Amino acid sequence: MVSEQKYFEDFNVGDAFESERYTLTREESLAFARSYDPQPFHLDDAAAEKSFFGRLVASGWQTAAISMRLIVGSGTFSGGIVGAGVEELRWTLPVAPGDTLRVRGEVIGRAASPGGKRRGIVRFRMETFNQDDTVVMTQITNCVAPMRPAQP
Repeated sequence: MVSEQKYFEDFNVGDAFESERYTLTREESLAFARSYDPQPFHLDDAAAEKSFFGRLVASGWQTAAISMRLIVGSGTFSGGIVGAGVEELRWTLPVAPGDTLRVRGEVIGRAASPGGKRRGIVRFRMETFNQDDTVVMTQITNCVAPMRPAQP
């Protein structure tokens, strides 16, 4: 992890990062589904086989949560991530227990906040991949980044 604060000025269009990898266990997938998305294709093998997916799959919201964990762990946002919204979130392929995920992010825009506020918005395209290097989720996110403090 990065130890010093990253500021708005440290992010440039085209900058990219990649996270570590994370393998989703069956137990985690079932626990998340029981608590937050209790649909049959997330909870029961037999029901999942008869579903649209044809097998047990993790909640898309769990994929998003794991992606967040991987993004935070990348060290790209050393001072923490303050979200200003997700413009787009797409689940492009189901994630199943046993899949190994990683995230690649790229800065696609940035803008200083108006009115002399000492912060800006950094816009990212994030892609979550599985172990086969297939994209399973994409998102366009806006993050608030403080500007570097003025030197006395």
